[in-house]
Amino acid sequence: MSAILPTRTQAERADQTRSRILDAAVREFSENGLAGARTEQIAEAAGVNKALLYYYFQGKEALYEAALESVAERVMASSMAAMTGDRTAGEQVIRFALNHFDRIHSQQAFQSLMQQEMMRLHRGEENALTHIIEKVFRPGMMRLRDLFVEGKRSGELIQADEWQIMYAALGANVFYFLSAPMVGIMLERNPLERGAMEFRRKAAIEFLGLAIFIDRKHGAEVATRVLAATPMPASSEFNIFERKVK
Repeated sequence: MSAILPTRTQAERADQTRSRILDAAVREFSENGLAGARTEQIAEAAGVNKALLYYYFQGKEALYEAALESVAERVMASSMAAMTGDRTAGEQVIRFALNHFDRIHSQQAFQSLMQQEMMRLHRGEENALTHIIEKVFRPGMMRLRDLFVEGKRSGELIQADEWQIMYAALGANVFYFLSAPMVGIMLERNPLERGAMEFRRKAAIEFLGLAIFIDRKHGAEVATRVLAATPMPASSEFNIFERKVK
């Protein structure tokens, strides 16, 4: 007698439909912004009609906020995972910095959404970022800050302001990608070609190993170990950065 396969419950089907809508919304909003995005395109990409889209989300702005929050939660879950396990505080910091580089490289739809929201925040406009900062980003940044404090207390990390270490660890990654269009023109080569990114990724982590650890030999060993254990991910299909430098 053949086994009877379980059927999906109505709740499971609803969750999957909602997830498809959010994934389609992330791409549409990241490519076209809140003003330029079309709910018709989102519904079509998700395989639903507009009526069903509005059944799950009350309007375009509500869908935008839900899409941004969903991708932010996934990104921060990956970042938090880099700061766990039976590792020293310094190694967890190095793992987080590498995860941050890889996130900018591979999660480009998220990066585009964040840039849009940062611009709205700078202009003092109504934005979706304030709520997400409290709910999603603050726990991760506080965990990173605590690692710096722990590393300084244990004598593994240098006695510098923890926020300055954070700016040094993460700011270099942000500047590398943001400056790529200008650097590409200046040097007449694409800084976002995979080989160039692999080189910069390795150099950034090796530099941190030498810069923030009191024992530089130990820091270099940590950097080497983390790099060896973490291959660089493939880029996402939506490559906003490469499009800018071409």
